[in-house]
Amino acid sequence: MTRIDARPFAFELDAGSVGLVVIDMQRDFVEPGGFGESLGNDVSPLQQIVPTTASLIAGFRAHGLPVLHTRECHAADLSDCPPAKRLRGDPALRIGDPGPMGRILIAGEPGAEIIPELAPLPGEIVIDKPGKGAFCRTGFETILGDLGLRQLIFAGVTTEVCVQTTMREANDRGFDCLLAVDATASYFPEFKRAAIEMMTAQGAIVGWAAETAQILEALDD
Repeated sequence: MTRIDARPFAFELDAGSVGLVVIDMQRDFVEPGGFGESLGNDVSPLQQIVPTTASLIAGFRAHGLPVLHTRECHAADLSDCPPAKRLRGDPALRIGDPGPMGRILIAGEPGAEIIPELAPLPGEIVIDKPGKGAFCRTGFETILGDLGLRQLIFAGVTTEVCVQTTMREANDRGFDCLLAVDATASYFPEFKRAAIEMMTAQGAIVGWAAETAQILEALDD
């Protein structure tokens, strides 16, 4: 065990049971012209975490530790995208509509792919999820069990939606969760701050939070 000086108290890292989960670093969310920007969002906060996330991924790879990626995307016929999800608000583009990077959030379309800077290596696990949480209608829990993982480090976007949802799902299933605070982002910085405060409150009710440099130092130790 290696101690990380995390919030709200030290996190005991077990290199024998830890994996990195990178949530939804997809072109439609991160790049200009994608779905995120079509909703009126500034994508620059998401772009700012790309170098930090890349260093975190590289650190896990260097130590031979599992790196798992998720993509939020749907079947071409939208059979896994209920109206309760698709028909929200009044966006310029909806899930499944043609966009600058192909049909919005449809599996196999360019916009649904992970950005090139963080592309999975051959053999790394990629979970396609129709919901905000990675455990919803996927085999994610079985995969984590097969890998022998009990601790999960989280990075990705957005902090208050897909990252927080997946962390809460993981916590309910008995995983220790730690968020890399400088490798996660929101279109709304105040939402990121609030989400981290909620997850680490009440004695790490959902999980811990630490900087990427602290996590990498613990891996090296």
